[in-house]
Amino acid sequence: MGKTVHFETHAVRQQAEKSLHREHSVPVFETSSFIFNTAEEAQAVFAEEREGNIYTRYSNPNTDELVNKLCKLEGTEDGIATSSGMAAVFLGFFSFLRPGDHILVSRNIFGTTHLLITQILSKWGISHTYTGMDDLKQVEKKILPMTKILYAESPANPGLDILDLAALGRLAQKKGLYFLFDNCFATPYLQNPIRFGADLVIHSTTKFIDGQGRTIGGAILGSAEYIREVRQVARITGPTMSPHTAWLLSKSLETLSVRMEKHSQNALRLAQYLEKNPDTERVRYPFLPSHPQYKLARKQMKLGGGLVSFELKGGSERAMKFVNALKIMSITSNLGDTRTTITHPATTTHSKLTPEEKKESGITGGMLRVSVGLENIRDIIEDVEQAILHSR
Repeated sequence: MGKTVHFETHAVRQQAEKSLHREHSVPVFETSSFIFNTAEEAQAVFAEEREGNIYTRYSNPNTDELVNKLCKLEGTEDGIATSSGMAAVFLGFFSFLRPGDHILVSRNIFGTTHLLITQILSKWGISHTYTGMDDLKQVEKKILPMTKILYAESPANPGLDILDLAALGRLAQKKGLYFLFDNCFATPYLQNPIRFGADLVIHSTTKFIDGQGRTIGGAILGSAEYIREVRQVARITGPTMSPHTAWLLSKSLETLSVRMEKHSQNALRLAQYLEKNPDTERVRYPFLPSHPQYKLARKQMKLGGGLVSFELKGGSERAMKFVNALKIMSITSNLGDTRTTITHPATTTHSKLTPEEKKESGITGGMLRVSVGLENIRDIIEDVEQAILHSR
């Protein structure tokens, strides 16, 4: 395909090479290993003198197709599909850190990433510092001689803060740091961090990329140079995505643009309703003009995405009553589904944070995070409205 091919066409038409059967839809290659025509061919493939599949823990036509497609959509050279989003995060850290190194981390990140940094990496002598990343001068002051990685996500979890990716990319380059970025909430359709200076982009493909709550997966994407380091670790440690999962996710990418358009449209409508409701406060949605980083979000993102967070007046007790009164929304920690889901971060996804850490991250008892699905938005709003009334 030519250079002028657009996102949607790449998402639909990027496929594995067809077999002799001339299938239109790529089959699932459920095989543990691959055969060679000669001993010399096997030798050449193992020596990386020629391309070829060896073992599904290393590569497979289905994972190759998924990675090639994601690279086209994110604008990267290479990548690896992993068994989960957290496997991708772990690979990003483990491939470039050594005992004694330091990570500078955005204050608002996924709860399990926080646990990985504080409970696992710390055991290996890897230190960290959390910081708000909106003040670049303060961020630069917190870079230590042993700092190796700048890690961030935007929109951030769960408060949907927006970071200046270009400024962070310039800072990382200036200081010689690896800039690792979690692009899960935005997806490649809404935002491409590589354009702003990220070295490695991480996805939990479980979320919007799958889009239907069917499977677990992840991906880490970047330059061929950096992915070479990651691939060496991945081959040894084996966080492999299954061929069937890769097949599912590759098919899901064919509809990503259509789904993200609808998610974003519905989410904006819900945010606008919530902002006008007297029972709510601190409504956050990137494309809502009241968002503190609204202009930055419009500059970096194509649309605002499918997530809305808000404070329900009355704190944790009322938030619980509200959630229990909902009739349509699913109560689950997952997001990015066709079905609207709701989460109370303080008691679920971020429950392991200390009270001080929750306060620093803006997570209160009244905060709720909604992943707005593809249902009719009038039904979603009516469900919220009746739940607010029942929670009073």
